[in-house]
Amino acid sequence: MRHVVPEPTEAAPYYFTYINQVEPGDIVETLVRQGRDVHSTLGHLSEEQSLHRYAPEKWTIREVLGHINDTERLFVLRAFWFARGFDTPLPSFDQNVAMAASGANGRSWRSHVEEFHAVRSATITFFDSLPGEAWTRHGIASDNPFSVRALAYLCAGHAAHHMKILQERYLS
Repeated sequence: MRHVVPEPTEAAPYYFTYINQVEPGDIVETLVRQGRDVHSTLGHLSEEQSLHRYAPEKWTIREVLGHINDTERLFVLRAFWFARGFDTPLPSFDQNVAMAASGANGRSWRSHVEEFHAVRSATITFFDSLPGEAWTRHGIASDNPFSVRALAYLCAGHAAHHMKILQERYLS
């Protein structure tokens, strides 16, 4: 099931903005490959470069990577909840509240990159360990339906979305 692209019923239409950025194929292999790509793109940035904003009031590169890390944790938490058979709806996530409390700019750039590696490794391990039937289990989060498979694709698609923004607006 990890080779099958999510159907439109597996997440609200908004989330396909991210899901559609993922190439068809084994999503776990995609997550592995993407993890290497993120590290090779961002791992060489200096502490000073990581504090860059492309415009006033926009997030720094540290904050963007912190957001990717936070959101991936959230998607995996939701996937865990539904994959393990829990049916209680999960609450919403406000990225701005999370960022305001994160202290992202007070941490070293290296710590953010290492955190991405750790979070992505845990994500890969979780999805790689799922039995086949878990991929189509589903539940409600943020008042929206999600399948476990859609959440795996969201991990990759959300990171791809923000890496594209970093490439176009921060690193060009």
